[in-house]
Amino acid sequence: ATNVSGGANSAVVELSTVHSASGVTSAIYGNEVLAAYGRLWAADFATNKSTIYWSDLLAGHKWHGGSSGSIDISTVWPNGHDEIVSLAAHNNFLIIFGKRNIVVYSGADDPATMALQDTVTGTGCVGRDTVQYTGMDVFFLSQTGLKSFGRTIQEKSMPLNSLSGTITKDIIALLTTESESFKSVYYPEENFYLLTFTGQDVTLCFDIRGALENGAYRATRWPLTTFTSYVRQDSGALLVGSELGIGQYTGYQDNGLAYRFKYSSPELTFGDPSLLKFLKKLRPTIIGGSGQPVSMRWAYDFGSRSDSVVISVGASAPAEFNIAEFNIAEFTSGKLVIRDSVNVGGSGTTLAVTIEADIDGTELSLQEINVLALMGKII
Repeated sequence: ATNVSGGANSAVVELSTVHSASGVTSAIYGNEVLAAYGRLWAADFATNKSTIYWSDLLAGHKWHGGSSGSIDISTVWPNGHDEIVSLAAHNNFLIIFGKRNIVVYSGADDPATMALQDTVTGTGCVGRDTVQYTGMDVFFLSQTGLKSFGRTIQEKSMPLNSLSGTITKDIIALLTTESESFKSVYYPEENFYLLTFTGQDVTLCFDIRGALENGAYRATRWPLTTFTSYVRQDSGALLVGSELGIGQYTGYQDNGLAYRFKYSSPELTFGDPSLLKFLKKLRPTIIGGSGQPVSMRWAYDFGSRSDSVVISVGASAPAEFNIAEFNIAEFTSGKLVIRDSVNVGGSGTTLAVTIEADIDGTELSLQEINVLALMGKII
């Protein structure tokens, strides 16, 4: 702005000065700051874990006067004392995640009249940076696995279902040795939610395109990624911070090198663990690949007996556009679908299948595995 009076520009001074909120003797230094409903919301202070401050409307630097204010929810926690971990905005709600509880206020577009809408007891958020918006819901990591705000509100206290139901035990084991150092991102272009335990260098990828029968999402473990931060740009690019610098999630290599894909099934009992099973065929459905070998291993009775075979997925021809020959036509998407049957043998009461392959510049996807077995006598 132009200074017409010759003195200091009042607008610039106002923007460069932090206006402390009532009861705060220094600047607003909350560990959690949320931009929502036309203002800033701050919480999780070093000496105050239950008060939320909000700035004036459309003036994030003003923390006193106007429509700014604060609220102390220390008496609202449904299960005694708790601490604010994260804030989220969803459908005109202000969602307050504690370590062991969740508090929801409605009418957050007008904080002066917002009211307590709902509370959830026994389920909280383990880390600020695990909270992600998916458009229709809010994901967060609790002490018992990955949760969604919508499902948690429906089930109320201590919801039994988890979006990470298939690997909940693994997450709990990671949490026991993690010092609340988490990073996450939701990537709508590929429909996945990434969750990184930075202290242990483990990243979990949840495919949210469709849930399993138990309501959980398919999960993939990415070990030793060295990922430390994420940001999705407006262009749709996913940037990844690591010890090597800033990279982009794209292609089918790991920083120019091949990486190992591995799938291991649980111990399969075919509905009756007392019967002996005679394995006859394995028929995987694999999409993609470019001639690389795929290793298939089957093991009985928790690995006491095992065998393996290597198959080749073959190279797929690229699609050609605007090229045609008389009486000859070829159409391909460039993705090869393999449904090879593998003759196998052996017997046992339980069976586990493992498939491995190197990914190096070409996508490869395991869609399903059909296991053909005969049921024998009771063991």
